[in-house]
Amino acid sequence: MTDRLVWLPFDPAELGDGLGDPPDGLRYEVVDPTEHVPDSVGDVRFYVPPYQVGSRIAEVLPRMRGLEVIQTLTAGVDNIRPHVPDGVLLCNGRGIHDTSTAELALTLILSSLRGVPRFVRDQDSHRWRPGWRPALADRRVLIVGYGAVGEAIERRLLPFETEVVRVARRARDGVHAIDELPTLLPAADVVVLVVPLTDETRGLVDAGFLAAMKDGALLVNLARGAVVDTPALIEALDSGRIHAAVDVTDPEPLPEDHALWDAPHLLITPHVGGASSAMWPRAYRLVREQLRRYAAGEELVNVMSGDY
Repeated sequence: MTDRLVWLPFDPAELGDGLGDPPDGLRYEVVDPTEHVPDSVGDVRFYVPPYQVGSRIAEVLPRMRGLEVIQTLTAGVDNIRPHVPDGVLLCNGRGIHDTSTAELALTLILSSLRGVPRFVRDQDSHRWRPGWRPALADRRVLIVGYGAVGEAIERRLLPFETEVVRVARRARDGVHAIDELPTLLPAADVVVLVVPLTDETRGLVDAGFLAAMKDGALLVNLARGAVVDTPALIEALDSGRIHAAVDVTDPEPLPEDHALWDAPHLLITPHVGGASSAMWPRAYRLVREQLRRYAAGEELVNVMSGDY
């Protein structure tokens, strides 16, 4: 089969990246269906949605009558999975955001432990207030959701002289099962969330989870906002028992009058885990490799199985 139509959110020339032209045997169109849906929609075979388009493409997917593959640019697919037509292969962006997200994880952890938000506010008001803060060195860090991003975070944590404890859905060599969290949380100084949003993980961090964390521990959420029970988090922060740094919130975007903005001991970033210069070269390489495999009739990678 030749001339199978591929919809891309970027110029196909970007796929070269020093590796040559995009694969032959495919026809390319640059399309953002949230702005315009061309008449060719029924001919699309391979679709790469725009970054973070989420559920906004729900209306166009049923019109892609010949669709075979959806390749997202995001690691999480909770927003798009419910809208994927039967028989269509869904592949996520595993590997695209590992570097960016791991960098942000370290940024949030170090900034929170060393009191950087307070220093920034002091600079704004011309105040000089030195003081002692916890170091990252010698901390025990619990990574909940030990997949590709979790591995990238661990690689960056270890040079800081930390102890890393790994947690995933199921136990495997060197990795604890998620149902072991009640016995792991009381000993963790930092808890990093990088799980996908599923029925199992929605509300995972509830009042009981937070109560099991040790006094003074830091919670870092790089997963999805709904993994954390927001009212329970606010209550825990108000009590002063724990600190938190979150790149995702529930709801999102966070309304300007939401109580989370004023919660003490909290650092918020606006869902920018993958938004760095490291994203696009990795996105282009993954999409190009997937298209090469698709054109050659080979098995694709990153096919979603629901594991983390």
